[in-house]
Amino acid sequence: MKTLDKPKFPLYGIFGIVTMVTGEILLAMDVYFAAVWLTPIMWTGYIVAADALLYRRKGNSWLTTRRREFPLVLLLSVGVWLLFEALNFHIQNWTYYSVPDNPIIRDFAYFWSFATIMPGVFITSEILSTFTPTRFLFHHQIRSDEVFPGAGWLWFLCGLLMVVIPLLLPTPIASYLFGSIWIGFILLIDPLNDRLGAPSFRRMLRERTYWPILSLLAGGLVCGFLWEAWNFQAFLSGGGHWIYLVPEPLRIFGFHYGKMPLLGMLGFPPFALELFTMYHFLRKILDGDRLLGRPKDGELFLVEG
Repeated sequence: MKTLDKPKFPLYGIFGIVTMVTGEILLAMDVYFAAVWLTPIMWTGYIVAADALLYRRKGNSWLTTRRREFPLVLLLSVGVWLLFEALNFHIQNWTYYSVPDNPIIRDFAYFWSFATIMPGVFITSEILSTFTPTRFLFHHQIRSDEVFPGAGWLWFLCGLLMVVIPLLLPTPIASYLFGSIWIGFILLIDPLNDRLGAPSFRRMLRERTYWPILSLLAGGLVCGFLWEAWNFQAFLSGGGHWIYLVPEPLRIFGFHYGKMPLLGMLGFPPFALELFTMYHFLRKILDGDRLLGRPKDGELFLVEG
């Protein structure tokens, strides 16, 4: 029997690699534009290159077989992060420096940067998921008799309290509880996804399908290291960067990775779960299957084809 050849690495992946290398070269040459725009430049190159690698490993990817859905993930990425920006007005955990002065250009820089968040995490996690030894096909409608009737309400209630309580407390106290918000949205929304028939962690746990969860956790951590590395490069070059306002008692022994207090790195894995939960909830209520077409087996991220 003839063995099917693995898909070739798409040429657009070379463009992504060249974009990243060019960004680093321009930064080393002290080109001001590269310093100010380093985060969106590097993440755009990374997403394009990583998507090509994903296609090489799976035979499908966002930029090849899911192009209709890719604009949605970009827009929802911006929308979800704007929600966290709104919450940050109260919890005061980060602030931006050396961004463009012109408000139109600055907003475009924010939009471009925020649009890379979900794609970066999802593509990274999906690449990691291809190393699973078994197939995880979990994207199909959940029948009403399959919905777990147990502790979903408890997840929802705990999540609601974890999100709302920090917002009711004074900022000096709320700034200690940012972890509550990152985890709270997972518990708040995932039971809704379970009920709606969207991919959910509750269902994965019931079916003992752990690899997608582990892939997301690992993907979030990998992206966290990349975010902070490129942010630190931009900081050293006087370009656009962010600074964390984490209270001093949480800066354990003063250890940092880049500008992130070391303890804060633990937030990136659950952040990936949070993005997954929010994306599928929003996709479901927007009737994504009807507007964009129902994904085929293996075409939904974290599903091994």
